[in-house]
Amino acid sequence: MATYLVCSTPVHGHVAPVLGAAGHLVERGHRVIVLTGSRFADRVAAIGAEFRPLAGIADFDDRDVTSYLPERERYRGIAQAQYDIQTIFVTPIPEQYRAVRAIVAAEQPDAILVDGAFGGVAPLLLRDAPRPPVLALGVTPLTQSSRDVAPAGTALPPSSTPLGRIRNRLLDVVAKRILFRRTQALAQRILSDLGIPRTEHFIMDISSAFDRFLQLCPREFEYPRSDIAPNTAFVGPIPPGGSADIPLPAWWGELDGLRPVVHVTQGTIDNHDLDRLIRPTLRALEGLDVLVVVSLGGRSPDELGAPGELPTNARVASYLPYDRLLPLSSVYVTNGGYGGVQHALREGVPIVVAGDTEDKPEVAARIGWSGTGIDLRTGSPEPEAVRAAVMRVLAEPAYRIAAQRMATAIAGTDALALIEHELEASTAARAR
Repeated sequence: MATYLVCSTPVHGHVAPVLGAAGHLVERGHRVIVLTGSRFADRVAAIGAEFRPLAGIADFDDRDVTSYLPERERYRGIAQAQYDIQTIFVTPIPEQYRAVRAIVAAEQPDAILVDGAFGGVAPLLLRDAPRPPVLALGVTPLTQSSRDVAPAGTALPPSSTPLGRIRNRLLDVVAKRILFRRTQALAQRILSDLGIPRTEHFIMDISSAFDRFLQLCPREFEYPRSDIAPNTAFVGPIPPGGSADIPLPAWWGELDGLRPVVHVTQGTIDNHDLDRLIRPTLRALEGLDVLVVVSLGGRSPDELGAPGELPTNARVASYLPYDRLLPLSSVYVTNGGYGGVQHALREGVPIVVAGDTEDKPEVAARIGWSGTGIDLRTGSPEPEAVRAAVMRVLAEPAYRIAAQRMATAIAGTDALALIEHELEASTAARAR
């Protein structure tokens, strides 16, 4: 039995796959210590792992955006992205690192597994000193710099042509030295205070510094890179957690295959303004011979409207069991959460995506590039655009064929077994 320290930024989309891996390791007989935000303590206990809380500004509640991003509305575009990255991922590094260091000293874990954006392990990775192996899970699109890919955040398709590589190199320089210069400078100051000399690693791209970087998607969903870092492996998505405790709504029997099911969601975090995607989708598909199934990510169905106020072909629930719903769905309409997209592709469901925050434009761009759906290139689409995209996905077999190819690729992976294998291999290599 090994002891593993598992760490995650306290954001649902990061914690969920990390806890999926942690739960598997517990089931396999390993001792697992989970370091993340206080709000996830009960979920950690439920999988049989030991919980350790983050402290200070590193311990925030991602459901209350204004509490940890109080000045977000002052910014737009790149400035807002920079503010988000600095506040969520860079500024908490000292608190995260202190917690990691204390656990490593007290518990002597055999290896550390983190979500790829958990900056608290950066001092371990960048300091030339003995440490446990540190592995990361890629819970967002791969941000790794490459001559074949434009920098993360541009949402541009890959290009390995001579002109494309010139484009990529120029944009990389612009991103690092101009657009995100202040973010890099902040990270460098923080690392310097922690005793780390100046590093050439860009703080938004330290994937090559890990002992292993395990991307949670099939290789076919990620842009090809001829110069990909040798520590990178594609292990596929972690299967969705059990949903036996999610009650089925009274209307569940209507999902009988007599008409296409269009599932729409804004996830569990970016769902405060239902006018961004859910309501436009309801208006777009009203009167059509489809069943529109809405999951509100924890919000009450009453917040969307009383039953008599909704289109007659709409069905709404606070939560729905994805492992049962997605196999019955014909189209998945989403704002681009990485985990939800992988769940849909696991079932071969084509996608209509409208996302413009966090990593969502990059997720959307990969959906368009892979042919598995339509990228609306906005986070607040007009109903007419949603309707046209859904009808096109329903009418043109190419989207479902591409999604089913991705499902086949995912079926050929076993993320949980591969993660355990990589941890064991790293631990064994350290012991030699």
